[in-house]
Amino acid sequence: MSYTTEQIAELLPEINEISDPDLRDRTAAVWSEALTTGCGGKGWTFDELRAVKFTLLAGDIDMTYIDHLRSCCKQCMAIADVLKEMFGDIVPINRDHLIAGSLLADVGKPLEYDKDANGEVIKGHYGDMLRHPFSGVAMCYKHEIPAEVMHIIATHSHEGDKVQRSIESIIFHHADFVDFDIAKYLGAQAAKGKK
Repeated sequence: MSYTTEQIAELLPEINEISDPDLRDRTAAVWSEALTTGCGGKGWTFDELRAVKFTLLAGDIDMTYIDHLRSCCKQCMAIADVLKEMFGDIVPINRDHLIAGSLLADVGKPLEYDKDANGEVIKGHYGDMLRHPFSGVAMCYKHEIPAEVMHIIATHSHEGDKVQRSIESIIFHHADFVDFDIAKYLGAQAAKGKK
């Protein structure tokens, strides 16, 4: 099965903020591949993916993976707007690359994650072998996503700590860690409450 751009927009409406229709369609094609080949090759439904927790590292909190993707994309657009307002052309930002990169940064997680015999989401064998930045870039390369967008994916996590991030990658990296650090805080608070 393959998903259309319109179908992917049902899951990730922010994809429609990408003004270049070719980049929008390529971004959707990467997501279609992730959905159909992830979960140990079984694929994910939209409802299954909507139920996946944002991170397996924060415990049982009410932040989901899809909400995290959308949150980061919205944060990136808001940051870009503020930077444009305050600095104008001094801080050049390719908005389409930023949006596509924010929506694709974690596109490898459907491959990284699997389900155990009880249907619980776990890091699967594929995830043990390759973290999501690597599988995300690999899928994007197949779909001819621009190098500037793949750079955001490749550098968004600790894998990017030893390279110079682009402006778009810097923006996404910080938006991503706003959500991640909040998730860890909420998970710690929830764990305290259970004691």
